[in-house]
Amino acid sequence: MKEEYTDQVEGRNSVLELLESRKDINKIFITRGEKHGSINKIIAIAKERKVIIVEKDKRQMQQLAQTENHQGVIAIVPPFEYCEVEEILEEARKKEEVPFVLILDGIEDPHNLGSIIRTAETAGVHGIIIPKRRAASVNSTVNKASAGAVEHMKIARVTNISDTIEFLKKEGLWICGTDIKAQKYYYEQDLTGPLGIVIGNEGNGMGEKVRKNCDFLVKIPMKGKVTSLNASVSTGIVVYEAVKQKEKSL
Repeated sequence: MKEEYTDQVEGRNSVLELLESRKDINKIFITRGEKHGSINKIIAIAKERKVIIVEKDKRQMQQLAQTENHQGVIAIVPPFEYCEVEEILEEARKKEEVPFVLILDGIEDPHNLGSIIRTAETAGVHGIIIPKRRAASVNSTVNKASAGAVEHMKIARVTNISDTIEFLKKEGLWICGTDIKAQKYYYEQDLTGPLGIVIGNEGNGMGEKVRKNCDFLVKIPMKGKVTSLNASVSTGIVVYEAVKQKEKSL
């Protein structure tokens, strides 16, 4: 029978990131006999941190796994600790940088969410805001898809995206929505100031109320027959345009 745990992180890189982040770990399961390469490093750091290590056979590990590629290691952790939106802005202040925030309006695919978190972390985004309902939340699949980036990213989970956008605008952020019907291309828009970028749902894009709350809308050129990009790809394109512009303006 499959045992139920609060949450889990799977895969060697993700578990290494978790161990190195110093966050709480209840225990780590490893496949019996898998004591080579990065597994040895995981075991060494876990012992140093006094984390319990439990060996299981391959069949038991398959039963425990929530993803298809656990790579012989599964860490059991407390639930993901979401932050408040104010903490994201505080993170920017601590770094003496203008706020750079991602707002996800209903991303449902956990692989997309994980990829977006990974992109955001590498681009220096201060935090990500996701809705509590009708959207993917942070779980083991998201952690794996992010290559452990969730351990270094502030993520706030809010009841109402539109209300949160209003709050961010009062805090001085400009809100940029991504919409295929926008008049302006993403590289034509000034993205250098305090910024929140909104990425809509994979199928339907942004909700109408969220769209109306944006200060401006941008689109990505579509030259082929397919008229939309994967949400995580769209995120990478617009986020790195903002990064480029911010570096040029320094």
